Amino acid sequence: MINQLSERFRSPALFWSVLFAATWLLSAYSFQLYKALGARWIIKFPSAWEWKLDNRISSFMSWLVEDASFGLFTFRELTRFFSALIEVPYDAVRALLADGFNSGVGQQAVEVLPSLSWIAVTLLLTLLALRVGGRRLALLVAGCFLYLAVFGQWQSAMVTLASIAIAVPFGVFGGLALGILAYKSASFERLLRPVLDLMQTVPIFAYLVPILFLFGFGPVSALVATIIYAMPPMVRVVLVALQSVPTQLHEAGQMSGCTSRQMMWKVLLPSALPTLMVGVNQVIMLSLNMVIIASIIGAGGLGYDVLAALRRLDIGGGIEAGLAIVVIAIALDRLSQAFSQQDHGQNDGLGIDCIKPLPLAGIALLSIVVLALLGKMFPFLQSYPETLTLTTGSFWDEAIKWININFFEVFEAFKTALLTYLLLPIKRFFVGIPWAWGIVALGLVGGRVGGLKLGLLCASLAGFIAVNGLWRDAMITVYLCGVSVLLAAAIGMPLGVWAGQSELANRVLGTLVDTLQTLPSFVYLIPVVMLFRVGEFSAMVAIVLYAMAPALRYAAHGIREINPQVIEAGKVSGCTRWQLLWRIKLPLAVPSLLLGLNQTIMLALSMLVITALVGTRDLGQEVYIALTKANTGQGIVAGLAVAFIAVIADRILSALAKSSQARLGLVT
Repeated sequence: MINQLSERFRSPALFWSVLFAATWLLSAYSFQLYKALGARWIIKFPSAWEWKLDNRISSFMSWLVEDASFGLFTFRELTRFFSALIEVPYDAVRALLADGFNSGVGQQAVEVLPSLSWIAVTLLLTLLALRVGGRRLALLVAGCFLYLAVFGQWQSAMVTLASIAIAVPFGVFGGLALGILAYKSASFERLLRPVLDLMQTVPIFAYLVPILFLFGFGPVSALVATIIYAMPPMVRVVLVALQSVPTQLHEAGQMSGCTSRQMMWKVLLPSALPTLMVGVNQVIMLSLNMVIIASIIGAGGLGYDVLAALRRLDIGGGIEAGLAIVVIAIALDRLSQAFSQQDHGQNDGLGIDCIKPLPLAGIALLSIVVLALLGKMFPFLQSYPETLTLTTGSFWDEAIKWININFFEVFEAFKTALLTYLLLPIKRFFVGIPWAWGIVALGLVGGRVGGLKLGLLCASLAGFIAVNGLWRDAMITVYLCGVSVLLAAAIGMPLGVWAGQSELANRVLGTLVDTLQTLPSFVYLIPVVMLFRVGEFSAMVAIVLYAMAPALRYAAHGIREINPQVIEAGKVSGCTRWQLLWRIKLPLAVPSLLLGLNQTIMLALSMLVITALVGTRDLGQEVYIALTKANTGQGIVAGLAVAFIAVIADRILSALAKSSQARLGLVT
């Protein structure tokens, strides 16, 4: 009898049913249980047992900044030295692109040299695009930068471009150095991997708190935060690229008598260059994604324009500045892709062969000098005339106003129904889960899907959240993230399956996904708040829009990657179209669907901190409050709590994906 019960409990369906039923009962009756037993610890972790880690971290940071010294230098002097390494080149690039070179300070400043004119910058980048990518790329880049001038975004765009011009080299070369060290030392790689995981899962706002404390308010702090945020993908790409170099090249280098340094710089890195350029592209995109958040601590540029528009609910101004960031992202993305392809026969063959005798640098320098001289006589050549600028701000304002007037009752009914029947019941469920049972339940889930090691990891990370007094905030985070991911997957995955089977749908939805991924996350908040006002519902809508892209992309990829012979075998067996989809395509695409779900969760968690601006009361709000108060300890602990939720979700879904692949025979 005992053996029969044991065998039944091993059944996945029974295990999940019992676990869910127990969790639901404890969630629904935890308050009654607390009243009956008089044990408050059931619903709230005892304050006497809390670690108070935030206070310890704050004290440590104060000591580090005020008293710590390393030999001949204090820590404050080291941070100032590092600030100067970033600030000096940044000021030079910003003067070149936006402010001009001045002598003197304040009102007594006299312009010595003007900044590059809008025509000069557009011409230089167009010539570069023509050189590396051909006429089509040149036309695209020229159109992007003309858009910035025509729509009055030029000055802010150049400030943003100056930040990117400094952050990207630091991120690329820093990531390259760490990647090479990890490739050469297995122990360093094992040490670096969890650090990279934390850097990519800790919310961006959590970076800002200690950086603001160490470097103060200003563009240097913003650049440091951008570099930290954008560097991890470069490290991972460098490591994968070097590990993927064919062994034949290693052997050829050794037979040629290469030293260790020659092997790295003359054999491995050149052969891995196409893959390395993917990392460069990622650094550029993540740096642009950071510009709005970095503006909170003094970055300026387009990010500040979007943030200011959000604060005054200026829909048109926010969307225009956000689209300007998208335009820069498109131009830099295509340029970096062209650089990675130019040596591999993928240029369109329509480059500047006709002007090969004249070096490109000479043409660029001549253009700068001529335009600078002409700009003194004809101001419109230096700065785009304000009288000729266009704006779509009024269009967006009127569009939102028209939607509000004509569909207010529909939106309110939809919002009320979703809050009543979905959001609030799920919120009550998660908030009611006792902390002790939540830790046990997560340990059981991890152990079931990934073994004892994963179970202990999940329970330990959940325990960290509880002992720091953040359990309720964490449950609200899980609820809001869970609902948003559920809706994003429910919308994105079917669209992805459709795109995987239809070339037309793939092109249309691919353009939609590209737009969603390049549009800054803050931009989603502006129209959503205008339509639904502040609150958890608005946060949920913004998260769904922002996090839907990977669910769609991975679903389409999973369907397209199915072996055509398997589909042909299904057709020969007499399967209908729906049988092919439900019994062959979707089961084989499950690993890709789970990976897409994983990435959707990561984006949803990263967006939660941003939605704290519209009234959520979760871990994101804790991080944002810490930023406003410059409370380093509170920001780091709350950020780690968000990161640990992300790690738990990542490890569980990764284990499910591996077991699914093994069950389908895709891996041994």
